[in-house]
Amino acid sequence: QDFNHLRALCLSQGLLFEDDTFPAHVNSIGPNLLPKDKLHQIQWKRPTELQRNPYLIMDGVSRFDIMQGEIGDCWMLAALGSLTLQKQFLENVLPKDQGFQDNYAGIFHFRFWQYGDWVDVVIDDRLPFLNGRYLSVHPRTSNEFWPSLLEKAYAKLRGSYQNLHGGYLSDALVDLTGGVQVQFSLKDPPPDLEEILKAAAKSQCLMGCSTSGQLRRNIELKNGIVQGHAYTITGTVKIPYKNGWKHIIRIWNPWGHGEWKGPWSDGSPQWDRVEPKCREDLLRNKDDGEFW
Repeated sequence: QDFNHLRALCLSQGLLFEDDTFPAHVNSIGPNLLPKDKLHQIQWKRPTELQRNPYLIMDGVSRFDIMQGEIGDCWMLAALGSLTLQKQFLENVLPKDQGFQDNYAGIFHFRFWQYGDWVDVVIDDRLPFLNGRYLSVHPRTSNEFWPSLLEKAYAKLRGSYQNLHGGYLSDALVDLTGGVQVQFSLKDPPPDLEEILKAAAKSQCLMGCSTSGQLRRNIELKNGIVQGHAYTITGTVKIPYKNGWKHIIRIWNPWGHGEWKGPWSDGSPQWDRVEPKCREDLLRNKDDGEFW
């Protein structure tokens, strides 16, 4: 589908785009994502029906714009969170030639790397709702829609929203960058893992991590970590602590809330032993899903 051609056609006819190849229909959701009775309660709404003044992007793109919905696509959203930290890669995925302000015709497009090529995926902007709530990822700012629309384009690429329910973080990182992925098992980590992470951060690699939990997914443990869940690595630093140095890693939860409660967490006593300037630079004490 040619985005520019379809948009021009809709504008000339005064119509909002409706995508026959990924329709506002239960087939686009997938047969097993929800019980049958709920599947048929899904309503599709455009951002213009939800908000008087919707935007694709407001004040730039940030991982904190993203809050995971009912679909278990933390693996893709964790990769997306990482992508927001590297603006030069983000522009490949999220073309700038679109929005709700100029030439709006209910049509958007996003690009993903597939088998050696960037593939342009065109969608209409009808989003699935169940009982008045987003089925998919929802924006933290109510009138900013890039996360929901990008997720819809990825669902179309994969065949349905159901096909986003469970997947591998490494696959999503490749689909969003065309890069090469490397994995390390934390059961048996390389001895220089800290140095590897530091070098990766310095060379602007996208990084994520995940917890195991094949049988019981999305169970939050007492320590605040979620089983069977993917996270974004958003920073790695070495800080002076007591009489030595401490290497700490910052991690973000695509739920947009729910954090680690152990050492170096937002309110933990370890931070009392860190010099105030350093603490001020590094610590954001709020329930936004991000923690050291």
